[in-house]
Amino acid sequence: MKAILCLLALAGGLFADTNLTGKWTGTFKPEDGDEGPALLQLKQTGTDITGSIGPDDSEQHNITKGKIEGDKVTIEVKEEGRQIVLTLVLAEDHLKGEINMSHDGEARKAKLDVKRAK
Repeated sequence: MKAILCLLALAGGLFADTNLTGKWTGTFKPEDGDEGPALLQLKQTGTDITGSIGPDDSEQHNITKGKIEGDKVTIEVKEEGRQIVLTLVLAEDHLKGEINMSHDGEARKAKLDVKRAK
């Protein structure tokens, strides 16, 4: 039992070093459209993520709810009847995954691949 608790504590320590704070840039690819730019400006406090997302500095949408659990990242934006949910995985230096968007009863999906800006 002690060995299991030690392993869990060690695993928790590995993910505690992960910090997503900063700018992340890359691409956004709707399943029914052309690829475009993506910019995530994130701040991580513990497992909570705040900040904003959008195509560039001039268009950003505030994160309503964000979490990191292990290498899984979920980000939600809710505004003006629109909901955007990012389901991402931290892989090496990339955040990759899907975006599900809904607005006025219509749903769209996209792929996202961003890397920490230097």
